[in-house]
Amino acid sequence: MSGFGVRVEVSGSKTFIVRYRTDGGGRTAPRRFMAIGRYGTVTLDEARKQARLLLSAAAIGNDPAAERQARRKELRVSDLVDQYDAEGCFVQRGKRQGEPMKDTTKAYTLARLRHHVVPLLGNKRIGEVNAADIEGFVRDVSLGKTAKDEKVAPRKRIIVRGGAGAARKVVRDLSAVYSFAVRRELVASNPVERAAVRKTDNQREHYLSLEEVKRLGQAFDTLVTEGANAKAIAIARLWALTGCLRNEVAALRWDEVDLERGLLILGDTKTGRSVRPLSLAAVAILTDVEHVDGSGYVFPGTTGENHYQGTKRIWAKVKTMAKLPDVTPHTLRHTLGSTAVSSGEALALTGAILGHSNPRSTAIYAHVQRAPMKNAAERVSSKLAKALNLSAERTLRRA
Repeated sequence: MSGFGVRVEVSGSKTFIVRYRTDGGGRTAPRRFMAIGRYGTVTLDEARKQARLLLSAAAIGNDPAAERQARRKELRVSDLVDQYDAEGCFVQRGKRQGEPMKDTTKAYTLARLRHHVVPLLGNKRIGEVNAADIEGFVRDVSLGKTAKDEKVAPRKRIIVRGGAGAARKVVRDLSAVYSFAVRRELVASNPVERAAVRKTDNQREHYLSLEEVKRLGQAFDTLVTEGANAKAIAIARLWALTGCLRNEVAALRWDEVDLERGLLILGDTKTGRSVRPLSLAAVAILTDVEHVDGSGYVFPGTTGENHYQGTKRIWAKVKTMAKLPDVTPHTLRHTLGSTAVSSGEALALTGAILGHSNPRSTAIYAHVQRAPMKNAAERVSSKLAKALNLSAERTLRRA
């Protein structure tokens, strides 16, 4: 077969090779040599079959040697994650599409990628990953194959649980990474889009009944009598009364609080600037908080210049006392929303209380006035305040 041969080294080792000219041949076309494999590992018949395929490809204008070199230089998935970290962490959807991710969102996204994607797919070339690989990856994460509990410092552990919820989140993250690679022309297509995997979370949201909120309120009161940190209790109560996200309360600054009008004016949320109404119970809690000189945070940390970050320990105690092991701060946000709808509040007012902002809802929320929004917040929050043992009389006295 013309172009097929064997190269013999001084050591005596033999390697099957092909020799061809690029661009379909011609005397002026560059000449290429390409190794097929070592004799002994590859038989003569196997080498001849492979040579026939390579020479046929070269004859129609392909360049197998250049293609092999390109594959060898192709990024691995772990390298792509690093590049995404450096220049690609942008919001993919919604009102803030194209803007850089918030620091917390970026940290969680990259943690999921590095704890799930890198261990399972990190060594693969990005062009080698196909739909079957994605489906296998999701299955492995769902089964907990990436779960771990490692101590990385004297007072720090990395706990990765995996499971179906983690798989849904991380496959969305991986899809965003591949979309970034497509935009950078590093790969031709996104394999996640071709995979038969579920990318959305369960539609059923967990929320508490008023009876469960009462147990939560009793746990708060018990911890207060036991001398628990007042900042942690105030933050947790505000989660329930405002429906704000975890750090929207914990990292709240005094310049975002308008107690006279009963409003939170949050300048930098996931959806941009957001105005949230405060009920009388929420105003009373904030009124009781003392200003700390030299800090703009409502709940400054005990040491350093950051906001208070000790709610995790208190929250674990609250859940145990209230016998609500699965409740999270986000559960309280869903609880306020469900309480609002169950109380007959319009969806537009409920969305305004929670600070929702998305393309399909913007037109509805645009015409919500502050007065009805505050009245709705008061009607809803008063139910939760009562369950938390914050009576109207006590609330007004504090205010």
